[in-house]
Amino acid sequence: MTQKKRPHHHGNLREALILAGLEIVRSEGPDALTLRKCALRAGVSHAAPAHHFNGVTSLRTAIIARGHRIFAQSMRDALADAANRSATSPKEQVTAICVGYINFAQTHSALFKFMFQPHDQDFTKIDAVTSDEIRRDAGRSYEVLRTACHPLGTTEKERAQVEATIWSMVHGYAMLFGDANSNLGPPRPDRPESIPAITDVLANLNWSFLGKNADSKGNSQE
Repeated sequence: MTQKKRPHHHGNLREALILAGLEIVRSEGPDALTLRKCALRAGVSHAAPAHHFNGVTSLRTAIIARGHRIFAQSMRDALADAANRSATSPKEQVTAICVGYINFAQTHSALFKFMFQPHDQDFTKIDAVTSDEIRRDAGRSYEVLRTACHPLGTTEKERAQVEATIWSMVHGYAMLFGDANSNLGPPRPDRPESIPAITDVLANLNWSFLGKNADSKGNSQE
């Protein structure tokens, strides 16, 4: 009996395995991630991932790095949409990246939570290519937020405070309400029937506390 021939990925096996891993996270959750499952979904032998990944920790890290790349693009897309509406003040720019942040958390809820849960930080378990990717892509996703917040502070200390405030708020919102099926706990008289949109939360924020130039178009990022 002849064995069924597996598809050939023309030298792009690593990419196929990452895409397979992203699909497993989406459909089954991150706990289901194994080298064997990714290989099966990618249509290659169970030994094939070893050519690109130094074990399952390496593969999981590559999937997280790809998540950060998608995450950063979601925020950039929201910034571009805001720019098309001439919403270019620092306040409008920060609102835009927060919208992109929440869009990603809602569209890729399992991946988002996987990216920000505690992970093994021993980089000796990760291959060099993946190590470079996670350092680069995680840094770039944060840089989108950091750049938007920059005009709201006049000193490095103020800018750091603004970044921490905005990031804490939007990330907390995303973790609590990013998943449409979030368990919000038992009913309470003081809890609104519907969760306010992130844009409504930001509209009620004391922007003067964050920065004096929040509404100035001249301080927007390029």
